[in-house]
Amino acid sequence: MAYTTVDNPELYFQTKLYSGNGSTNAITLDGSENMQPDWTWIKNRPLSGGFAHNLYDSVRGTNKKIETDNSGAQSSETNTVNSFDSDGFTLGNDAGTDEVNKSGTTFVSWNWKAGTSVSGNTTGSGSAKAYAGSVSTTAGFSIIRYVGNGTNGHTIPHHLGAAPRWILVKRLDSSSGGDWTTLHMALPNGAGDFMEFNSTGAKQTSIARWRNATPTSSVFTVASGVEVNGDDSPYIAYCFAEKQGYSKFGSYTGTEAADGAFVHLGFRPAFVIQKNSAYTGNWQMYDNKRPGFNATDNHFSANSSDPEITDNADSTMDFCASGFKLNGVDNASSNWSNLYIYMAFAEQPLVSSSGVPATAR
Repeated sequence: MAYTTVDNPELYFQTKLYSGNGSTNAITLDGSENMQPDWTWIKNRPLSGGFAHNLYDSVRGTNKKIETDNSGAQSSETNTVNSFDSDGFTLGNDAGTDEVNKSGTTFVSWNWKAGTSVSGNTTGSGSAKAYAGSVSTTAGFSIIRYVGNGTNGHTIPHHLGAAPRWILVKRLDSSSGGDWTTLHMALPNGAGDFMEFNSTGAKQTSIARWRNATPTSSVFTVASGVEVNGDDSPYIAYCFAEKQGYSKFGSYTGTEAADGAFVHLGFRPAFVIQKNSAYTGNWQMYDNKRPGFNATDNHFSANSSDPEITDNADSTMDFCASGFKLNGVDNASSNWSNLYIYMAFAEQPLVSSSGVPATAR
C-alpha cells in the first residue's frame, strides 16, 4: 500500500498572500499546479478595527460571506469574490468594506479544492430535506449545504467515503443560534463534545449539537439545537476525513516549556490550526507563508478580527519534515497538561507514493 495518495498537496490546498488594489483583482495561486478553489478564506493582515475573517465557497455561491469571528448570518455582497477560477479567484472592488481588496493592504487567503458536485435528500429522523455540495474523496474534503428539520437524529450525507474527524457547521440565516459548531473526534468524548469556532471557550459536553453520534463513512448526525438543525434553516458544513500524508486532525498535551512538544503528522505542514480544549484561548492559525521560515510566530486567531500577530516569542511553531514543534509558554498553545486539538494540512508528505522522502524547511 502506498504511503500517501496525495503526492502533491498543492492540488487540494494552497495558501496565497496578495495585495489589494481596490478594483478588479485576479488572484493567481502560486503553487506548482493550478488549483480552482471551492473554499476560500481571506483575512486582512495588518489592519485593526473589525476586519473579519471572510469565508466564501462555491456551494453557497460567489459574493456570499460568512465570518468565523462572530455568529452573524450570511451576507450577500457585490464585488468581493466574484469568481472561482481555474488557477485562483477574482475579486471586485470590495463594495467599500476593505476586508478582501483594500488598495495598498496585504491579505492572506487559504484555499481548498473539492470539485465534484453532489446532491440528494437527508435521512434519519424527521422530514427529509434537500442538500447539495462539492466533494473530493481523494483529499477527504466536502462542503455540504443542508436544511435543518428540527429533530434529534437528523443525518446529513457527507460523501467522503470515510468517517470525518473534523466538521464545522454554520447556520446561514440568523445570528441567533448562529455560533460555529465544531466536531473534532480527538476531543475526550468525541461527538459527545463540541466547541464553538467563533469563541475562546473550552469544550462543552452535551448531546444538543452532535447527539453523541459518531460520524460514519456516509453521514454525520445532528441533534435539534438551532445551531445545527433549526427547522427549515439553511446550514453549511465543511467536513474533513484524514488522509495519510496530507491531513491530520488530532491532539497533543501541552508542556508549558520553551522547548515544547513535537507533534508527528507524517508530513511537512502547510497550515495548522490549534486550540486549547480545556481552557479559554484562541483558535491560533499558522501557515508556511507567514513568515515562510522557522520559527513561525506569525498567526491569526480564527475567533477574532484582530490583525496578524508577528512578535509573540512565547507562541511560535517550527514546521518540520514530519510535523510541527511548539516553542514557548503561551497558554493558548502549550499550557501544562491541557489537551489541545489541531487541524493540519500538508505542504509535502513525509514519504511520497514512490518512496521519496521529504526534506526539512
